[in-house]
Amino acid sequence: MNTSELTETEADDLLRCICFKTGPPRTVGVELEWLVHDLHHPRLPVPHDRLEAAYAALRNLSLRSPLTVEPGGQLELSSLPAASLMECISTVSADLAAVRAALKERGLALVGLGQDPWHPPRRMLRQARYDAMEAHLDRTGPAGRAMMCSSASVQVCIDAGYEEPGPLGFGRRWLMAHLLGAVLVAAFANSPVREDKLTGWRSTRQANWSDIDPVCALAPPLDEPPRQSWAAHVLDAPVMCVRAEEGPWSAPPGLTFRQWLRTGLPRPPTRTDLDYHLTTLFPPVRPRGHLELRMIDAQPGDDGWTVPLAVTSALFDDPEAAEFAYRTVKPLAERAGSLPAPRNPLWRAAAHDGLADPELREAATACFTAALGALPRLGASPELQDRVAAFSDRYVVRGRCPADDTPSPVPPKDIRI
Repeated sequence: MNTSELTETEADDLLRCICFKTGPPRTVGVELEWLVHDLHHPRLPVPHDRLEAAYAALRNLSLRSPLTVEPGGQLELSSLPAASLMECISTVSADLAAVRAALKERGLALVGLGQDPWHPPRRMLRQARYDAMEAHLDRTGPAGRAMMCSSASVQVCIDAGYEEPGPLGFGRRWLMAHLLGAVLVAAFANSPVREDKLTGWRSTRQANWSDIDPVCALAPPLDEPPRQSWAAHVLDAPVMCVRAEEGPWSAPPGLTFRQWLRTGLPRPPTRTDLDYHLTTLFPPVRPRGHLELRMIDAQPGDDGWTVPLAVTSALFDDPEAAEFAYRTVKPLAERAGSLPAPRNPLWRAAAHDGLADPELREAATACFTAALGALPRLGASPELQDRVAAFSDRYVVRGRCPADDTPSPVPPKDIRI
């Protein structure tokens, strides 16, 4: 742990160096969040002690992907960087099969939805970090608790790209991620229900993200060089908490990391504090050396997650598809306007309307076609190609998304066990 005091110049230099590590795209990864429900009675909330017992058993499994628990009891499986798309899918699929089998023995199941459709937010993890996060996010309303405790996603991780310009250059990939991201929100929207009521949003999860803290969940300005823009965004973001050996973690309201560096109060910040501060920022695209695309709802089915992973990988890592996708989504910048994602008109339309929005439908159709052409060049199996094609036929070309399969909720019947 680095506990030496940090200067503002050192912090700025560190952020520029560590968040965009450039080079040829060689690896891919995925982070899968899942809701966990009772296998036979999914409308019944699962007691936390039952979840804790099940998760203790999961720790005895031999998994290659790290398994963690989110604040509301959601499970997250994070792949290690894989040398190919198929290696990533094969490894994670094997780990998921083991996790599902162990949960099934205990009457539990993984559920691929972006937002819990029945249960209000209930925090399971009682840790200083999450106490501080909840207190911070509560200042702007209930969306923060829903994000922490009731949401799940598919997060695709791709290399930052080349230093040089071009289809695989990191500057273009950074911009494309924020424009294509809206298309991915619309195509894979899968959370139209909250607490047994249709919310009017195809992606309620994404609506929550746009309503939480007005800085920590936003993208930085895109009209500046990525390193400069991201470094300034991090330093000017509010500090969620100052960690302490004893007592609650808190911070003066509105204190930014830059102000903390300049004043040294309530204590001088360190490199470790900067690293921690980065984990409290949740933009739709988070640079962590690689790019982490965080905007996709969790998907239905055992292997539904492989479709957004395959499509995103193909559009970023195949040069021909990347060039085509960039030209396809670049005109969307005019609609996005000057507001940052996910609060701009483009992203709000994607979350609310999905592919019922004609412009997003047109862009998604073109991008899926390009991805399908690229997948054989990336070594995708015929089964994976068929899965992507089936998703495109069922949803994209028809202007639909998984949320459109959801029937109108009905009042739950009495459940007796």
